[in-house]
Amino acid sequence: MSPIRIAMWSGPRNISTAMLRSFGNRPDTYVTDEPLYASYLARTGYEHPGRDEILTSQSHQPSEVFRMLLGPVPQGKSIWYQKHMAHHLPLDLEGVSLEGFRHGMLIREPVEMLTSLLRVIPNPTAEQTGLPQQRSLWKRLLDEKGVAPPVLDARDVLEQPEAMLRELCDQLQIEFQSEMLCWPAGPRDTDGVWAKHWYANVVESTGFGRYQPKQETVPDHLRPVLLECEEIYGELAAHRLSPRPRATN
Repeated sequence: MSPIRIAMWSGPRNISTAMLRSFGNRPDTYVTDEPLYASYLARTGYEHPGRDEILTSQSHQPSEVFRMLLGPVPQGKSIWYQKHMAHHLPLDLEGVSLEGFRHGMLIREPVEMLTSLLRVIPNPTAEQTGLPQQRSLWKRLLDEKGVAPPVLDARDVLEQPEAMLRELCDQLQIEFQSEMLCWPAGPRDTDGVWAKHWYANVVESTGFGRYQPKQETVPDHLRPVLLECEEIYGELAAHRLSPRPRATN
């Protein structure tokens, strides 16, 4: 049987790395961490921690990255889960290959996302949140395939991890495995070279944390960015997954 390739598109300051741990704990799955990061830094010139190391660790050409992701699955696994940051893509999606993947979207409420992002990027644009790219991807997939990709909200996962992961697996047409709910602490060989700068909390984790509401507010000067993000988030969240009743034994 042909391997299943899952492209999960997230924005920053989300539970995307916890989802990487979740899928990486499946015995049938190989995971890849942000394969378009170097191409993003090369295209934008942004200074991120570990920039030089990132640039030498990956191809700078999206077309080359997608060819690699469509190649043989490492370790002969039957599923290849690929964690992508949507903001690593250009808004016009040039060079983006959608064929051969089962796509999904991971979103987070904009106020919670932005107040976390502000600690890293003081004046982010909407494009740097990945939401405009997620909307473009969602619409393009719907237009080209006639089926919209599943949308997963981070809060829903934290509040109901098993129910939401079961629903996601149903949508991706793979079997849910209980190993997705917890994992050993520690780094992974599959973590990107930037892990030492960003993954301190995830490295110590052994499962999805509890949802904790945030009390912070977005500064007034970023109100236009917040409004744009809320509009796009609302469009995507209208299609987010919710757990269905399931038969009990």
